[in-house]
Amino acid sequence: MLAVRIPNSMEDRLARLAKLTGRPKSFYVRQALEAHLEEIEDTYTALYRLENPARRWTLEELERGLDRQG
Repeated sequence: MLAVRIPNSMEDRLARLAKLTGRPKSFYVRQALEAHLEEIEDTYTALYRLENPARRWTLEELERGLDRQG
């Protein structure tokens, strides 16, 4: 179970949509998460990688197998 605080204006819109369609508000919250969660994850992964770059290997190092050493 998850409780989320959202602005009143968003809550009102969600409630109207739920009433109009006969679906629960949680249905639309799940749909929104499914539609955008991967994009949000990708954004934060990219930001993390920019701030914490991984070790880079030259072609010569790869060919010598240095990437396999601790």
